[in-house]
Amino acid sequence: MRKIIAALQTSLDGYIEGPNGEIDWIKSWEDPFDILGEIDTCVLGGGMYPGYEAYWGAIMADPKAVSPFTGAVATKGEVDYARFAQQAKHVMVSTKLKSVVWPNTEIMRNAEDVAALKQQPGKNIHAVGGAALVGSLINLHLVDELRVVVQPILLGAGKPLFGHVTGRHDLVMIETRDIGNGMVRQCYGFKT
Repeated sequence: MRKIIAALQTSLDGYIEGPNGEIDWIKSWEDPFDILGEIDTCVLGGGMYPGYEAYWGAIMADPKAVSPFTGAVATKGEVDYARFAQQAKHVMVSTKLKSVVWPNTEIMRNAEDVAALKQQPGKNIHAVGGAALVGSLINLHLVDELRVVVQPILLGAGKPLFGHVTGRHDLVMIETRDIGNGMVRQCYGFKT
């Protein structure tokens, strides 16, 4: 059976966005999780989808342009991810989204429907975010592995990474790795 791997970036104090939705403290959106070779499907919440599609679509349209999101030209790793995203299957979990532009994309109306993806053939599935979707998937015991890149910053307030998780979820450490520039990647499995 395929695994669902939730992989997100967070501040040291556990926020994925600042108090006003700021994400400027994340310097690159390339693959710090070392996940691309393991997956062929991405699952996103409807709130995250518009920015995701706009960001990666802009890089595909002109990889050498300065991104309005970061104020910089895409890195090689970001171009690689944009190419992956262009061809990979995407699933948007949303009760409100009516349509999507991204190729190879379907809409599911609730997180419970994601369980059927695990039964389909293919590589593993990346739960990209946002926090509400990942929390729902964790609460439904659908996430098999959690990869968190901790950024060297304290935001003090904002959107918490695990603000939507309810109950207790015991984890087992798989790996911790210094990935440079003060960032640490932590990988955990969920005890059953």
